[in-house]
Amino acid sequence: MSSAAPSADFVAVLHEYQPLLRRVARLYCQDADDRQDLFQEMVLQLWRAWPRYVPQPGAKLSTWLYRIALNVAISNLRQRTRRPAPGELDAEALAVAQTSDSDFDADDRAVLYRAIGRLSEVDKAFVLLYLEDRPYDEMADILGITQNNVRVKMHRVQDKLRTLMGQPA
Repeated sequence: MSSAAPSADFVAVLHEYQPLLRRVARLYCQDADDRQDLFQEMVLQLWRAWPRYVPQPGAKLSTWLYRIALNVAISNLRQRTRRPAPGELDAEALAVAQTSDSDFDADDRAVLYRAIGRLSEVDKAFVLLYLEDRPYDEMADILGITQNNVRVKMHRVQDKLRTLMGQPA
């Protein structure tokens, strides 16, 4: 494949999986500009890797895309040096802790994203794949771990989210 211009196949894949890439970016970046930068970096890395992509029998294209997108997102997160302003994290944690059950119904998505934002980059990957309804065997392939390890880690991440959202474990 030529590296000068995107192939029609790559462009078609990009159009089909753009929502997946944007969800990864949304999970790892709160700021709209950061999300767009991350999305563009994922597309760039996918384009660079595209000539080496060889479909394997029984393997899903989405598994390959997830691996690259999550690796880019985690690397990007580690490279960013911006930190929350003093007191900002405490106020956010307090807002999550003070959310009552009736408030949860009104803004559950915002509360969930705040809680997810406080997870480690690896835990965020588990949440993303879970929210995408990926089966454990596919999660294991994407993350390079066993299905049993996925089950254990998913249970732990769910417990962390419950704690962060102020719900009993």
